[in-house]
Amino acid sequence: MNRIHARFEQLRASQRTGLIPFITAGDPLPDATVALMHALVDAGADAIELGVPFSDPMADGPVIQHADERALRHKVGIDDILGWVRAFRKRDAETPIVLMGYLNPIEIHGIERFAHEAADAGVDGVLVVDCPIEEDATMQPLRDAGLQRVLLAAPTTSDARLARAIEMAEGYLYYVSFAGITGAARLSVTDIAQRVGEIRRRAAVPVAVGFGIKDAASAKAVATFADAVVIGSALVGTLAGAASTEDACGRARGFLAPIRAALNDLGNSA
Repeated sequence: MNRIHARFEQLRASQRTGLIPFITAGDPLPDATVALMHALVDAGADAIELGVPFSDPMADGPVIQHADERALRHKVGIDDILGWVRAFRKRDAETPIVLMGYLNPIEIHGIERFAHEAADAGVDGVLVVDCPIEEDATMQPLRDAGLQRVLLAAPTTSDARLARAIEMAEGYLYYVSFAGITGAARLSVTDIAQRVGEIRRRAAVPVAVGFGIKDAASAKAVATFADAVVIGSALVGTLAGAASTEDACGRARGFLAPIRAALNDLGNSA
């Protein structure tokens, strides 16, 4: 059983909402990445989205753009990232890892080569922001290697495209809470609750909601109607400027633990 499916089965059985933090691989310090991943799990992460740095991250706001720039200045690439996943797996064989990024670095690496190396390293899924459903055949080598392709949907997604995304999604469906870039302050729970509810009723996979979730309060609000919450820019911004691995891990735990506690409180009150 794929780790993503197994983890969501565990969450469903315990009536808990999943917490999926996003960090940019190699930021704030390349040597801190593996320890930072473990720190996130210690603080309550149910899965981790690991961002693959790219020079033109069109869906991301300034916070993640700057994180990508810092990682690229350290020459962080796919080989480094897969090495960190392998190192993480030496201690953690259960937490799902999803690589999130753009098609260009994968194509340069070679899609089939990337697929087999990622699966061998212990990656569970891949979210390729700029590969539309119409080009899905491009991603077939990922599936052939056992990786799950996480798809995106948004408020602007047409009914026809949403139906295809629901049919084709693997692992979980990532619902973007508003039409915009990561880190924007435009989360409106009322606007998205009904839409997400409809998607969950139709989809065979869980629905995770991201973009605009910044703290315990916003995460708890979204958790009332989502299977999982994804939090990225606020965490990445908190990690920026960390001077050491210990500093980065301390910041990660301090940021994530209150969010995990808020989600647990929601489950306990259900």
